[in-house]
Amino acid sequence: MMLASDIQVAQNIGFGIIAAVMVLAAIRVVTSKNVVHAALSLIAVMAGSAAQYLLLSAEFVAVTQVLVYIGAVMVLFLFGVMLTRAKLGKDVDLDNKGAWAYGAPVALLMLGVMVYVLTKGFKDTKISVSGKGSNVGQNSLLSDKIFSSYALPFWALSFVLLAAVIGAIVLARKD
Repeated sequence: MMLASDIQVAQNIGFGIIAAVMVLAAIRVVTSKNVVHAALSLIAVMAGSAAQYLLLSAEFVAVTQVLVYIGAVMVLFLFGVMLTRAKLGKDVDLDNKGAWAYGAPVALLMLGVMVYVLTKGFKDTKISVSGKGSNVGQNSLLSDKIFSSYALPFWALSFVLLAAVIGAIVLARKD
């Protein structure tokens, strides 16, 4: 028999693993000299945030994260890279060593401010996972409403995006 505390321990371990992967991928985004590798690392960060939403039982937000950010935004980003005919492979012009001296202290300052604000703002707040104040079930109601009544506009939008992708391929193609 599993206790609620066992589930919370598993969630905490899962959170730590996913967060570590996200941090490593985020570091890879800003240190990569290959634009395509940086974009793929950004996809890993966004997929990690979707996994974090799944741990929080926010399935609708996780699916939206995957569809909107990974599906649409990253495809458009990669097509933008292809349309601009950016160099593939390592690019020495992407490395700005002088910016690290300014960026690292600002990043540490922002981290400190964020930790301070979060700890001060949420002091002893507990998250309710069942009973009063729980949002379990509300996500399914929202997704049922959107994807039942508005399924046709979603399909129409997918055909518009498909036409844009085909147009980008035609424009990017070398004759």
